[in-house]
Amino acid sequence: MKSSLAKSTPVLVFVLLLAAIWEAGTTFFDIPHYIIPKLSDVLLSIWDNGRLLGKHFAVTLGEALLGLGISAVFGTLAAVWIESSGLAKKTIYPLIVASQTIPIIALSPIMVMWFGYEIGSKVAVVILFTFFPIAVNTADGFRAADPDIGELMRTMGAGKRQLFLKWKIPSALPGFFTGLKMAAAISVGGATLGEWLGGESGLGMYTKRSSNLLRGEAVFSGVLLLSLMGIVLFLSVQWAERAILAPRRSLKNKDSQCERGKLL
Repeated sequence: MKSSLAKSTPVLVFVLLLAAIWEAGTTFFDIPHYIIPKLSDVLLSIWDNGRLLGKHFAVTLGEALLGLGISAVFGTLAAVWIESSGLAKKTIYPLIVASQTIPIIALSPIMVMWFGYEIGSKVAVVILFTFFPIAVNTADGFRAADPDIGELMRTMGAGKRQLFLKWKIPSALPGFFTGLKMAAAISVGGATLGEWLGGESGLGMYTKRSSNLLRGEAVFSGVLLLSLMGIVLFLSVQWAERAILAPRRSLKNKDSQCERGKLL
């Protein structure tokens, strides 16, 4: 507990310093509220509009989670396909990489044309943002599997299924979680962009309407909540990663300590 608090102290101090600079700077330079509002006004706006912001927050969070979940499933399946098929490795993998040369913001209106202004278009935009990092990092994780371990398992009579479950998947988990953390952080941006293009609810729509009315404090309150959402999603995936991979890492540490003891 104390070590966690010690690690988070520099971040908290830095955030408080930025908050003080924001509040003092806007006051000292007399910046108009529709350009950069005072932090105190932003926090007051969140307090006054808490119920409304809560509803919009839930909508955006639902879109981000749904899109992220679909990307996690199909991104992992794509990585498995790429790993298990030489043809897919030569065709699908390059296509996935090449797809990132197309600006996602240019494809977003197409998603609206296909799925309309309901939740489907927002989820589709989130998938456009999040599928690539999960699929590519998981595929790279499969390729990073130690060939010596695989060869040892084969000599011990392991079949294809056992090799995949006990060698390939554990080797791919770090890459999968790396991609999932990246996707979790940017899923909020995908949901927000989808709401900007058309929608009736969500923090993206809230900030867009507030911007049209030159309500700077409302815009910044929405942005702060979106940022908080992205941070919480990232930390949630990081917590899951530590919980799942912790036994494996502790086992590796024990093995390395035993090897050092033998050398000594």
